[in-house]
Amino acid sequence: MKKWTILTLVMMAIFMAATIVVAQDEAAPAAPAVSAPADGALVGPVAAPPSGNSGGFWAVVTNSVLGMMLWFALFATGGIGVYLAVDCGIMIKPKRIMPQMLINNVTDAMAEGDVLKALECCENEPGPLSNILTAGFSHVEEGFDVIQESITTSADLEAERIMQRITWLSVVGNLAPMMGLLGTVQGMIGAFSLLGEGAPDVGILAVQISQALYTTAGGLTIAVPCVAGFYFFRNTANTIVLKMEAMTMELIKDLRNVEVVDE
Repeated sequence: MKKWTILTLVMMAIFMAATIVVAQDEAAPAAPAVSAPADGALVGPVAAPPSGNSGGFWAVVTNSVLGMMLWFALFATGGIGVYLAVDCGIMIKPKRIMPQMLINNVTDAMAEGDVLKALECCENEPGPLSNILTAGFSHVEEGFDVIQESITTSADLEAERIMQRITWLSVVGNLAPMMGLLGTVQGMIGAFSLLGEGAPDVGILAVQISQALYTTAGGLTIAVPCVAGFYFFRNTANTIVLKMEAMTMELIKDLRNVEVVDE
């Protein structure tokens, strides 16, 4: 939760700083226009036709309060998408989920027939694989059937935890185009409202139409890599989980010969 709060505050600061800079630039006085008739004589300054907001991306962003809120939501969603992609790229790796050091230590301990040593190795290397092995080694006195059932339950739990981490990328990928569509609807409503008033200001009308197009492009720009990343990390996680389950069964195969002694 702390990471999400910091990321949101950073995105808010960037957005507000950019808005202030744009507002200052738009407040600068423009040079008066000078017209030249056909005979070459200069006549004084001629006022430029009103154009409302100037064109460009930042004019679209600062067009209205609702538009600014929508763009802030898009920027924040993009930042969250980048954070999730980096987080999944770091965490969804075989060496993070199945540390080779843990596998070697547990293999050596099981070769010696020392279950307590194997359990200690798991406690020293916390992670999905160690959690699964710990669940099995903790029931070693109850027979192999109970061990196998405990490992299966723990493996399903760890796989679900991994998939929940990846699923947030899909959430971002679904929300971004919806917010882009909301901006499209807002821009088109503004454009048709101006047309309904009669002869519209071309500059303001262009900004409203740009709002519709820019937000759609922004939402798709965020959604496409997030959806692609979701499927990539999901397939990678499924492969790692299958290997982890096979590795777990290989590590506990020696426990088949354990006899349950009734006290």
